[in-house]
Amino acid sequence: MDLRKIKKLIDLLEESNLAELEIREGEETVRLSRIPKGTVTTSAPAAHAHPVRVESAAPAPTASAETPAANGEKTLPEGHVVTAPMVGTFYASSNPDSAPFVKIGQQVKAGDTLGVIEAMKMFNQIESDVSGTVVAILVGNGQPVEFDEPMFVIG
Repeated sequence: MDLRKIKKLIDLLEESNLAELEIREGEETVRLSRIPKGTVTTSAPAAHAHPVRVESAAPAPTASAETPAANGEKTLPEGHVVTAPMVGTFYASSNPDSAPFVKIGQQVKAGDTLGVIEAMKMFNQIESDVSGTVVAILVGNGQPVEFDEPMFVIG
């Protein structure tokens, strides 16, 4: 199944009220699922497909993970959120022996590579769409990511 079909399926899922969609073509299977808006989860949350600006009244901590709020929900540090454009496995570097593309506190420019997502045996670069400082890295190396999952916060 080619990437264009998968992107169309993602669009279909986003436009509908469906929470899950599974398609089989021969021996290939694609399963897409999302968490409806307003639902709180204990695992990595889904977010927007496009980068989102998150405002917070509290000062932005520099952390490598989301910080728990007083009511038990998780909040993101203040800044520009870069989300996963697809489902796959996140890698912080091009190969296991290389240094990560970015670290917390590092300055990045729009277009700089932040990491890669492996999806269907293809490696897709995740690029910063804004210039700034990496405030938080919300996913770990080798961790599976969901479509729209927050991955980086750039301040």
